[in-house]
Amino acid sequence: MRFGKIGMAAAAAASLVSAPVLAQAVQPVSSVARTSATVENENNMEGSSGIIIALLAAAAVIGGIIIAADGSDDTPTSP
Repeated sequence: MRFGKIGMAAAAAASLVSAPVLAQAVQPVSSVARTSATVENENNMEGSSGIIIALLAAAAVIGGIIIAADGSDDTPTSP
């Protein structure tokens, strides 16, 4: 390999490793504390997606069992 390719690979690896560290070390521009806004008429939909995910997972498992237990004769023709 040429030294240029090795150098470029090392620079790319160093930038990938150091980017999260440098992004975390940056200080905010202002020291004003953030506060949340008040919410009126919220919809209380916190737990409803868990049921949908469970139903989709159960359907995927049942579909996988049906496909795996299919009684088709798919034996190879070569010896």
